[in-house]
Amino acid sequence: MSDVPRDASPSALSRRQLIAAMAATAGAFMVPRPAEAAMAMRTAMLRAGAAGGSYAPKVFTDHEWATVRLLVDYLIPRDDVSGAATDALVPEFMDTMLDLEPEMSTPTRGGLAWLDSECQRRFSVNFVDCAEVQRRQVLDDLAWPQRARPALAAGVAWFSSFRDFTATGFFTSEMGVKDLGYQGNTALPEWTGCPEANYQRLGVTKPL
Repeated sequence: MSDVPRDASPSALSRRQLIAAMAATAGAFMVPRPAEAAMAMRTAMLRAGAAGGSYAPKVFTDHEWATVRLLVDYLIPRDDVSGAATDALVPEFMDTMLDLEPEMSTPTRGGLAWLDSECQRRFSVNFVDCAEVQRRQVLDDLAWPQRARPALAAGVAWFSSFRDFTATGFFTSEMGVKDLGYQGNTALPEWTGCPEANYQRLGVTKPL
């Protein structure tokens, strides 16, 4: 961490400084707790709505913003049930979370810088400029910690944290809650007990 000036703002740090900061934490960073995530998602939705759909990042640089938007959709792509992570405002959630919790900013952005550095090492271009097959090659090398090469340990740990960060944002969004089939926060006029099908599914006997 000695490369990072104490009074430097995250956006002013060089790629080398960001990578050094990421490596100093072994790549991993803490994802927000549910209450923090819910507050950040509400704030992100308000900011996105006020921006009329053209959200301007407060923490991420333009290049980081493009990388994040691409990366989260690899993690949670659109399917038959829900839209992709970008449809659920996950990038906006992340940027808002880093704005509200500045200590998350440097390790998160450091990992993005590391990802670019790794792509530069392999293919001489940043992640966003890689071909589809090249991006998937790098991400496949990071996605399974148990079989990843030791040299990629910090990147693997960061990617695991970033994946959790993405999932936190998605499943805090309105789209993600619907995807889960969550049925709470709904008035129940009459309670008739747990449905018989659920007892059968769980393999337990309905109490008398």
